[in-house]
Amino acid sequence: MDKQIRQSLFEQASAWVKEAGGRIRERMNQPFAIDTKSSPNDLVTEIDKDVEKFFAKNIRDKYPEHQLFGEEGFGDDIKTLDGTVWIVDPIDGTMNFVHQKRNFAISVGIYNNGIGEIGIIYDVMGDQLYTAKKGEGAYKNNEQLHPLNKEQTLDKSILAVNAFWALKNRRVAEEGIHRLVEKVRGTRSFGSAALEFAYVAEGILDGYLTMSLMPWDIAAGVVLLEEVGGITTQADGQPVNMLDKTTVLACNKQIHQEIIRDYVELKV
Repeated sequence: MDKQIRQSLFEQASAWVKEAGGRIRERMNQPFAIDTKSSPNDLVTEIDKDVEKFFAKNIRDKYPEHQLFGEEGFGDDIKTLDGTVWIVDPIDGTMNFVHQKRNFAISVGIYNNGIGEIGIIYDVMGDQLYTAKKGEGAYKNNEQLHPLNKEQTLDKSILAVNAFWALKNRRVAEEGIHRLVEKVRGTRSFGSAALEFAYVAEGILDGYLTMSLMPWDIAAGVVLLEEVGGITTQADGQPVNMLDKTTVLACNKQIHQEIIRDYVELKV
């Protein structure tokens, strides 16, 4: 993608993200409808839907040749990443949004022919904007993020991992996760994949491991993390699937292979 085109897209996307964040804050304390999707823990609110509609309308009006790949069903029927595709999660961390009224984010990744060109993650309540443009570094509120520590070791790392994956489950051998938890300095779970990616890019986490995410959960974070020298793969080291559900290991490159080799044994 041409640098000028990327910059223009970035400025417009950033403005829409900030506007959408303002709309969410205005409605935080007003009554809103809450529904479930795939399970009782998979929540969606009318605000999720309204924010995605906001992006869908703006993108179609200003960039009719672009496509939208969104979580709530107001985008296009995406089969490939040909052309320019906006991959949008209007509220990443809906359970946090409903229960805590914090720790959620708007996530927007813009891909061109399968290449991540722009990543924007907005911590709405914290007013923290994480941004990245391909080849131009990553930023938090316009302050450039430093490259990740090239001498990081696993025993001195803090890893984001949901405790669910340390229980008996059908995706990963829990014994390996137990050993991983014992090995690392500490674990955390924030309930928003986008924020966990942002924190790895910022260097306040060293890695994020999970067994089930969709493209809109990770699209922006992949771009952000790459710009500080991090790596995102599936949990077995294969490339992430940007069109379907995928496992994810996003981390400092120095601990990536050790986690895969010694601690992650996938069941499926």
